[in-house]
Amino acid sequence: MTHLRRVGTTYLPVQNVKEAADWYESKLGARLNYMDDEKAIVDMANQSFFLVCAESGATANFNDSKGRRQFSMTFEVDGIEEMNELRTYLKEKNVRVGEVEDRGHLGNNFVFYDLCGNLFDVWSELSP
Repeated sequence: MTHLRRVGTTYLPVQNVKEAADWYESKLGARLNYMDDEKAIVDMANQSFFLVCAESGATANFNDSKGRRQFSMTFEVDGIEEMNELRTYLKEKNVRVGEVEDRGHLGNNFVFYDLCGNLFDVWSELSP
C-alpha cells in the first residue's frame, strides 16, 4: 500500500501575481522559482507555494461552524523565543499580525495575513 509522504505544494489565491511574489520574497524570505501572468511558484518552509491569480477577494480562509475566521495552514518555529522574534520581524515589515495566543495546548501561536488577506497561523512548537 502506498502512503502519503508529505505536502509538496500549497496553492494560494492572489489578486496580482507579481505583487504577491514580491511580498512573499520581501516579507517571508521566499525564493521565486517561476512566474508568468497567471501564477508564481515560490519556495519557503521546505515546500513550494503556487500563488495563483484568482477572483477579486478570494482567499484560502474559511469560517468555522461558529462563524470564526480560520486559517488553512500553520507554520512551525522552534520555540517561543523564535516565534516572538518572527512576530517582531513581521511587524517591522508592516505585516498585519495578531496577538500572541495561549490556546490551551503546548506552546503559543499568533496569526498573520498576506497582502491578499490569506490568514496564516504560527505555532511555537515543532511537530514530531
